[in-house]
Amino acid sequence: MARKISAAFTLAAALAVGPALAQQTPQPPRADEAAAAQQVERQRTQPLNNAPIWREVRSGAPQSTTVRGIETDVLVQPRGETWRQARVPIAFWGGVLLALSIAGLAAFYLVRGPLGADDRPTGRLIERFSVADRAAHWLLAIAWVILAITGLVLSLGKEILLPLIGYTLFSALATIAKNLHNFVGPVLIVAVPWLFLRFVRDNGIGREDVKWLLKLGDFLRGREYPSGRFNGAEKLLFWILLVVLTTTLLVTGLILNFPNFGQGRVTMQNASLIHMIAAYLAIALAMLHIYVGTIGVKGAYQGMRTGYVDETWAKHNHAYWYEDVKAGRARQKFAQPGEGPAEGAAPAVDAPRAAPQA
Repeated sequence: MARKISAAFTLAAALAVGPALAQQTPQPPRADEAAAAQQVERQRTQPLNNAPIWREVRSGAPQSTTVRGIETDVLVQPRGETWRQARVPIAFWGGVLLALSIAGLAAFYLVRGPLGADDRPTGRLIERFSVADRAAHWLLAIAWVILAITGLVLSLGKEILLPLIGYTLFSALATIAKNLHNFVGPVLIVAVPWLFLRFVRDNGIGREDVKWLLKLGDFLRGREYPSGRFNGAEKLLFWILLVVLTTTLLVTGLILNFPNFGQGRVTMQNASLIHMIAAYLAIALAMLHIYVGTIGVKGAYQGMRTGYVDETWAKHNHAYWYEDVKAGRARQKFAQPGEGPAEGAAPAVDAPRAAPQA
């Protein structure tokens, strides 16, 4: 009995004294405490050498943050450096593409000059674009040009403009470009579908359009293959530039413009790279469209500015469409007395007559 009582006292004493002895025994530091102490020592011996911290960041291990949501536990995203480096070759080759496009169009104009018929205008005008057609076109065109110019300032300005105009002026220019780009971009939400609905009916691609494209050389020599209201090249431009590329720019631009929708940095980085690639391709095609629609083809700009083209122009550039107008099969028609552009904007209408009935 005495032995059992002695064992009980011994166990009780061990339980009472054990924690105290454990507190007096040095415990090895935890891993995070050891790392912090190591970093403090490194800062003392090697100031500003944060290599261990950045190795841990690049390892992909979760970092402790107070952010909640899609970016939870992502203090620093290593993929951001990959995105930053990917922008450099995209901007470089995009700039090369634009430079080659400008040089090619300039050389073609100097060698060939404007395309189109040299026949004398008849003075009889045909309605080519309605007021709604032109409003949809110019809304998109103005917004598109603003976005293209401001986008180039933001992507290429640091390499091209900054050395020429200095930090102060470039800072002001970049700030203006950024705000214009951000606020004009959402206009495409209205402009793109409006233009699509106005012109999609006449932009279906058929067999005759393939023939036109195969005879593109004739067009470049001024002998255009017959086409409808729009030729094969214009239809390709409609589907590639407007439907594919501009829609891509609109969607990716909204992702970048409104981060409060909840998309994370990876999504925005991917959208940024896609936006840049689509923008350079689209601007190169848009320069071709602007060239053909202004100085490249005689009378083309007048058609979009006033809505009317001369009968001679229609017969040379869009023979099938001209025949449809004559037969009354097209929505467009010959101008009636009092219609057409203001005096001096086009040849005077000499006794125009109504289109014959089908």
